Amino acid sequence: MTKGELAKQNFQNGLNCAQAVVLAFKEEMGLSEAQLKKLIIGFGGGFGRQRLVCGAVCGMTMVLSYLKSDGEDKLKCYEIIKCACTKVKEKIGSLTCAELLNENKVPCADICSIVADITAEFI
Repeated sequence: MTKGELAKQNFQNGLNCAQAVVLAFKEEMGLSEAQLKKLIIGFGGGFGRQRLVCGAVCGMTMVLSYLKSDGEDKLKCYEIIKCACTKVKEKIGSLTCAELLNENKVPCADICSIVADITAEFI
């Protein structure tokens, strides 16, 4: 099963968009499911359902920050996140939850799948 398929399944099983993406990478992150769910829950729905930055993108950012940074070199981490966000925007059209929901081009479950697959490309 791809990370995208796993994220989509997570979303369809009741996790929010941010959780769905992060939990697709729980093995790589080495943290418990409970810890990851708790850490990322507030990012769902575009920061607490405010429809700001897409929760799946927030999840991607958390995963890539955790797995690809040393915690010190912020510019290197920013570059990885920027490249990943560019790919997401090219694929789904926006990084903003409200725009994605209003345009209704791609269902949230599919966004989770796309974002998780893009995340995997950077690991």
